[in-house]
Amino acid sequence: MPLPFLTADRAFDTDDDVALPGDAPEHWRRPYRPGPWRVGAAALMLLLSSFVLLAGVAIMLTGDPASAAVCCAVGLAVVAGALRLLRMGVWVSSRGLRQVRFFVTRTTPWAQVAAVRTLQQPVRWLGLPRTVQGQALVLRRRRDRDGQDAPPLLTTHNADFLGRPPAFDRAADTVEAWAEEHRSR
Repeated sequence: MPLPFLTADRAFDTDDDVALPGDAPEHWRRPYRPGPWRVGAAALMLLLSSFVLLAGVAIMLTGDPASAAVCCAVGLAVVAGALRLLRMGVWVSSRGLRQVRFFVTRTTPWAQVAAVRTLQQPVRWLGLPRTVQGQALVLRRRRDRDGQDAPPLLTTHNADFLGRPPAFDRAADTVEAWAEEHRSR
């Protein structure tokens, strides 16, 4: 079963100007591949969910449908969590920039984007409270109501780019290029 959200758009990986079928700028696309940490965590979650779902089937066979339903619901929730984990990241289209987190998705139209740039700053290591020095791709909006900086879009130490600095540079350059191209329109 193909899972299109696992792969980055091939247009970002090739240097030729060949248009891909269905290659439309209005479709949301992630300009990078999910990192090994993110894919590994999702794989472990799916492995756990298979055991939980198998336990639900075993409980159902013993004759306790209420417990089996709870077990199956937990298993399906873990599957949904794994799929959401794989969807997390930054997505771009001609309409704007979308940051997908585990519980929240925030879309910023290009008209509201003042700048997208890479900064050297303390960043969270794999999203944990511990911070390390690294690079972050940050978004500055034209009209920030609260005056606070938005959380970084991408960092060198998140689950997609930990140990992959060239991949971070390519992704940051691609998002910055999208911002430059679409902000000027």
